[in-house]
Amino acid sequence: PACSSYLPVDENTTILVNPSGRFVEGGPKADTGLTGRKLMVDAYGGLAGHGGGAFCGKDASKVDRSGAYMARLIAKTVVDADLASRCQVAISYAIGKADPVAFSVDTLGTGQYSDQILTAAAQDVFNLRPAAIIDQFGLRAPGYVRYSTYGHFGDYTRKWEDTWTTSRELIKAVKNHAHQANSAN
Repeated sequence: PACSSYLPVDENTTILVNPSGRFVEGGPKADTGLTGRKLMVDAYGGLAGHGGGAFCGKDASKVDRSGAYMARLIAKTVVDADLASRCQVAISYAIGKADPVAFSVDTLGTGQYSDQILTAAAQDVFNLRPAAIIDQFGLRAPGYVRYSTYGHFGDYTRKWEDTWTTSRELIKAVKNHAHQANSAN
């Protein structure tokens, strides 16, 4: 009854309610980090949908930071690989779960392939588990101070800005998924 407005809920539906089993503190005190700013200030303003939280003052194990960096890399890779002219990536995590509970690529109607093909290909190329993201981007190393003032994106020395390798890998995966989709039809 409680979920009836969110149909279809069936035997394959998983509902997660606080999967880590413990929630001690929330709200601005816990989510604004060192700077007291919310994520909207440090990211794209109102242009892209995103959760609350903040980057600054949070360690890399928090997906507010690591997941946002990965979403940035995926969206940039889609655009840099000429697979779309615009791209927004959504990754949703549940506390205590390593794999995302939802992931999608939305090219806002500009994609050379369907968003479903791009989403499947991106899942093949990019490891979306927080520990893997932390390792890939070297997020355990200090050096976040410069981002607290000038932002987290646009510094092309950072690994979440470098699409050189991932562009080729994504193009290959997209072509593979497009071929599979055409063969199924």
